[in-house]
Amino acid sequence: MDDALDVRQVSLRFGGVRALTDVSFSIREGELFSIIGPNGAGKTSIVNCISGRYHPSEGKLFYRGQDITGLPTNARAALGIGRTFQNLALFHHMSVLDNIMVGRHHLLKNNFLTGSLYWLTGARKEELEHRRKVEEIIDFLDLQPVRKATAGTLSYGLRKRVELARAMALEPKLILLDEPMAGMNLEEKEDMARYIVDLNEEYGMTVVMIEHDMGVVMDISHRVVVLDFGKKIAEGDPAAVLADPHVKRAYLGEEDEALSDPDDVPPAMEASA
Repeated sequence: MDDALDVRQVSLRFGGVRALTDVSFSIREGELFSIIGPNGAGKTSIVNCISGRYHPSEGKLFYRGQDITGLPTNARAALGIGRTFQNLALFHHMSVLDNIMVGRHHLLKNNFLTGSLYWLTGARKEELEHRRKVEEIIDFLDLQPVRKATAGTLSYGLRKRVELARAMALEPKLILLDEPMAGMNLEEKEDMARYIVDLNEEYGMTVVMIEHDMGVVMDISHRVVVLDFGKKIAEGDPAAVLADPHVKRAYLGEEDEALSDPDDVPPAMEASA
């Protein structure tokens, strides 16, 4: 299986502070890949490097064999890299439908001039096609009852779902999910986990997910990488990674705590960032 993403010896510094040090890992096409680690481990920093929000101080990033290290965020979106944010980044005064339509902006072919000739240049046909795609996403994420609601009036769980919908609207081949289940109740988490698995299996998206709920990580991830203090300390299938003594030490502060049973994962590993 080919690599969708190759992270090679990436380091990130902010002045004298090292957020990441020599981090390397590969993500295969079609994989559901989780990034885990304690608070402050560098998880969001590496996702920001992948999405283009940050540029590494050292190292390289390759997407489907192409060096994207110096590309701006919009160029990465055009290549097929989408993301959600740990802190919601919706337009709260806009409707759910309009928020999702914003995610289609880089796919629009008509410009200001041709768009002004709405009926003559195909702009109307293009808009209808984009709206059809958005309606498919709304159906997929069960957002029909709130499609015309103002985003800022929705519950937290629904707003997280709208943000996922907007990321889907970019039609990404690789989607980066930064704590998609943070702050959700059990039922909302189960729904979100199902949507993420369906994104991977039905839509064929490669999924990279930061997540603190180890039950979810164990259940749905194909492989996991663990960061601690900005360094990679483990990588592999979830069961093997959670049994690694370095991982147990990072989460628990000790080496001899048993973690063989995912149902026995301690609360410290489920804490939100």
